Amino acid sequence: MLFEGLSEKLQSAFDKLKGKGKLTEKDIDMAMREVKMALLEADVNFKVVKKFIADVKEKALGQDVMKSITPGQLVVKIVHDELTELMGGNVSKLSFASKPPTVIMLCGLQGAGKTTTAGKLANHLRKESNKNPLLVAADIYRPAAIKQLKVLGEQLNVPVFSLEGASVPTIGKEAMQYARSKNHDVVIFDTAGRLHIDEELMEELVALKEVIDPNDILLVVDSMTGQDAVNVAKEFNDKLDISGVILTKLDGDTRGGAALSVKAVAECPVKFSCHGEKLNDIEPFHPDRLASRILGMGDIVTLVEKAQKNFDIENAKKLEEKLRKNAFTLNDFLSQLSQFKDMGDLDEMIGMMPGINAKQLKGMKVDEKELVKVQAVIQSMTMEEREKPAIINASRRKRIADGSGTSIQQVNKVLKQFDQTQKMLKTFNGQSRKKGKKFKFPFM
Repeated sequence: MLFEGLSEKLQSAFDKLKGKGKLTEKDIDMAMREVKMALLEADVNFKVVKKFIADVKEKALGQDVMKSITPGQLVVKIVHDELTELMGGNVSKLSFASKPPTVIMLCGLQGAGKTTTAGKLANHLRKESNKNPLLVAADIYRPAAIKQLKVLGEQLNVPVFSLEGASVPTIGKEAMQYARSKNHDVVIFDTAGRLHIDEELMEELVALKEVIDPNDILLVVDSMTGQDAVNVAKEFNDKLDISGVILTKLDGDTRGGAALSVKAVAECPVKFSCHGEKLNDIEPFHPDRLASRILGMGDIVTLVEKAQKNFDIENAKKLEEKLRKNAFTLNDFLSQLSQFKDMGDLDEMIGMMPGINAKQLKGMKVDEKELVKVQAVIQSMTMEEREKPAIINASRRKRIADGSGTSIQQVNKVLKQFDQTQKMLKTFNGQSRKKGKKFKFPFM
């Protein structure tokens, strides 16, 4: 789970403060020592940690906090605000050109995920900003780079410009002419990387920059490399004046050092984060929301946004009507599971729910394979069986198990889950009607 170790340690430190009616300077010192150790163990830059602790302590020792009836909660709020500021404060947006096309140049070391990120970014801008992107293959060294970008382009139905045998500046010049001729309003350049920063790499990127005059130069870094990622960001910024960072593999980063340090050390904001392998697993970086998740406050705003994107409003209305008539079927159950699954990684979504921390979830793993089994079982039923589960007798259960490649026990488990869900929804529906409110399916 995202920043699991850091979240658990910080929440433990603040739980001790919340239990006190009045705080002393000694209480705050002890808490700050624990916070300091938690941040250092999370691979956050030492200078960043030192300044962070000093800033928090100064505000925590203020008169408003010491005299408050809930001083522990106020200290948590101070830490939340300082974490938000540390990661950039506000959302840092792309610099769209007043006269299209907007040019975005991606750079970084090999293995950070530049090519995949280029596809994800193109997909995001097309869906969220209604743009018409063009991907440009400007990595002429890695043998599979151009082919990989073309495969991504085909999957997304986004055109890819490439020019075999040409120099990188020439590719840049020709790509810009092509983009204008085809009315592309965003051009995304996928450039070459190296295993380490060298002069040849930088000279090539500087030459491309001069030709295409990008609106944004975004550094793609692997967040799991911690301080190494931060140091890479600083070096690229010193030589290229990058405008932002895209953190990849954030879902695998249990420490958090890169996300918490990069803005302060490299002096450039994180603009996007990638948190999965799917081509829609990219989103704008929200410092305040991430700070809330780190402190166990959840991230209900992002959760709702994901739900709104993935749940069909018309289907929600139909479902609401069915619930009123107690006509919720296995088809409805399957539909809701599919939409819930499309929202993304289930572990990540649980982490967005307020009041749930890593300690509470220790040893618990959301198995997405179980959802696949449930879908297989329901899809192996006839339409009549889905509408009238009561008719599913022993022989039907055996046929369904064989057809879905599962077991009779698995079929029984799915039917039991459906039954429990149906009862729960009936209860919610009844309570809502008593209060004079319309029932809304979870996440609707």
